Amino acid sequence: MTEKRLSLEKAHLICVNALRAHNTSDSNAALVAKALVAAEADGLRGHGLSRLPSYCAQAASGKVNGQAQPTSTRVADAALRIDARNGFAYPALAIAVDILGGMAPKTGIAVAAVTHSHHCGAAGYHVEALAQKGLIGLLFANTPKAIAPWGGGQGVFGTNPIAFTAPRKGHNPLVIDLSLSKVARGKIMVAEQEANPIPEGWALDAHGKPTTDPKAAMAGTMLPMGDAKGAALVLMVEVFAAALTAAHFGFEASSFFTAEGEPPGVGQLLIAIAPMPLSGDAFNERLEVLLTAILKQENTRLPGDRRLRLRQMARKNGIVIGEQQYDQLVALCQSA
Repeated sequence: MTEKRLSLEKAHLICVNALRAHNTSDSNAALVAKALVAAEADGLRGHGLSRLPSYCAQAASGKVNGQAQPTSTRVADAALRIDARNGFAYPALAIAVDILGGMAPKTGIAVAAVTHSHHCGAAGYHVEALAQKGLIGLLFANTPKAIAPWGGGQGVFGTNPIAFTAPRKGHNPLVIDLSLSKVARGKIMVAEQEANPIPEGWALDAHGKPTTDPKAAMAGTMLPMGDAKGAALVLMVEVFAAALTAAHFGFEASSFFTAEGEPPGVGQLLIAIAPMPLSGDAFNERLEVLLTAILKQENTRLPGDRRLRLRQMARKNGIVIGEQQYDQLVALCQSA
């Protein structure tokens, strides 16, 4: 397959121009593009440039409101309710990060509930922004149905990602980002786009049978990590991300991948914690004791190490995508 190398700046410009050509405001296009390119640079292709065609199609059809301006309401001393207004999640979460970043150091802990939202991409992207402000961050998000209740055969929950971050003095933040399916659904989407099989054990088809066909997997359900325990964790995230935000549950939400139907209307819950007051100013020291104990053992690493290496390489050398994908992205800039 012929490949194309792009600088991060070039990739960002393509994303912005494509979104602007599909009924998205300049400010929203810039925030979405920044997140997609960051995911691609980190090697998280399922949340990177592969999302741009479906984002553009949904903005053109009105399934996502590319012109939406989120609104924020303070509902308690340290609590926000943010209405994404059926627009992209990134502008709403950017507001949450900004306000929580100023609030949490004063209140110790602060929370933002985002409703009427959309796909939030790589969940770690949003919490890492809180760590850059010296805060611990937690994000819970729900997604359209993809996982059945344990013992069931029909999707009720999404893959429901969780992200956690902790700031580190003199180091990049610790970031843990995982979906509660055995793999992120975006990986199956990439496999479908590239006509590659998926490993057995990732998903079931629409009849509840194991499959290695990504198209059949997209029409079926994902398997939860940790089996029954993972399914219980998925339920917990659904409560945090959808019940607490009064957003659509996974079984009520429309697809993130198609342009047809009503807006998904999912939710995200973002929590920021100021670690130093709670720890008597010992948090930084105690965290490093723990991480050192991990790294003293052979064959260990911290979550996110690979992502950070890829990010550094991408900043220096750019990113590589297939020429067919490149042509598709460029074509999006010229059509609406």
